[in-house]
Amino acid sequence: MKIKLSISMEPEMVKKAEVLVKEGRFRNKSHIIEYALKSYLKNDQHGT
Repeated sequence: MKIKLSISMEPEMVKKAEVLVKEGRFRNKSHIIEYALKSYLKNDQHGT
């Protein structure tokens, strides 16, 4: 089960996210954030 979150982002970042969704590269904005966090954690050299 997923947990609903609320985040704040710069308007330009939201516009870019909406383009990615419109292009079909992601299902929705939540999918983008989840993908970005997983990628960050995978590449994090400090193991946090």
